[in-house]
Amino acid sequence: MSCYLTVGLLSTGVCAETTLRFAEGGPNRGTRSQAVEHFISDASDLSGGELKFDMHWGGALLDYKAVPNGVAVGTADLGSLLAVYSPTKLKALAIGDIPHQSADPWVGMRAMYELMTTNEDLQRMLADENLMYLTGFSSSGVQFECSGDNRIESAADIAGKKIRAVAIYSKVLKDMGADIVSVTAGEIYQALDTGLVDCSASYLYTIRALKTFEVIDHVSLSNWGQIAGFAVMINRDIWNDLTDNQRAALKQAGSRTIDYFARLQVDEMGQVVDGLTTGEIGKKVPVTRWAEAERQKLIDGSEKYIQDWIDSMDSAGVDGQGIWDEYMTIVARYEAEKEQSGYPWER
Repeated sequence: MSCYLTVGLLSTGVCAETTLRFAEGGPNRGTRSQAVEHFISDASDLSGGELKFDMHWGGALLDYKAVPNGVAVGTADLGSLLAVYSPTKLKALAIGDIPHQSADPWVGMRAMYELMTTNEDLQRMLADENLMYLTGFSSSGVQFECSGDNRIESAADIAGKKIRAVAIYSKVLKDMGADIVSVTAGEIYQALDTGLVDCSASYLYTIRALKTFEVIDHVSLSNWGQIAGFAVMINRDIWNDLTDNQRAALKQAGSRTIDYFARLQVDEMGQVVDGLTTGEIGKKVPVTRWAEAERQKLIDGSEKYIQDWIDSMDSAGVDGQGIWDEYMTIVARYEAEKEQSGYPWER
């Protein structure tokens, strides 16, 4: 963090402008990068120009695996963190990666934002790691991108397939007979192109960002859970050094980014499905949808991993079941709000 001072004749120095180093593991393209840009621009505007950001894209400062520790120790002041790459340090955030009935990105992100900004146990666990949650992202539902003659349109199609997947999703697919291949997001394109993997358990919004439409031959929409253990967090010491105005700006920008990114996600998902079907995004790719009964098999296969998370939280000295129940109540409330009133930008 750098701070530029304005000094008056009859006053002590006060911080007129603070520049925060932001470590972003993803590339500066696609809908999520737009959301990151929106967050930092909004925070700067809301602070009256007091906050500036020194952005480091594409892992130039810290890659995804290094961001959690890098932000905690101050190599970066804040950054985008994925629970899957630091499951012990980010145990509190990992609740967002557990599959549940809603695959809607607005529901998932709003629910996680409320939980992470109101639950004192989760806030304390992050504070113990010298981290504080500001805003979050969601992958939207997990879909299956496949190359060659490979297709995954039902639970029975999973066995024997070489699949790239992360978090609990990889465990569930392995339980169903998949051969899980560990590759990073940046390696998915090459893995599909070379046959290292048959399919990737991926997300519609990344198809354009990662350009996988060039190397896939089939997409099936399972709308299975979502990766919401994905957040912007700030170093706790840096947070404590900010002014009240700067902290308020970051909080407000964090909340507003949820709706902004969700709208981008929903629009992008529709555009990608249409673009794949027509070939308008670069290549015509067949898109099919899972039957609801088949989708439920994926959700049912996730159940035991919910208990694993609850047990791990109990071991950490907090009420894991209570937090999970609170989370599900929040998810149900936002799902009902969406069904009754539509998305906020539609009202």
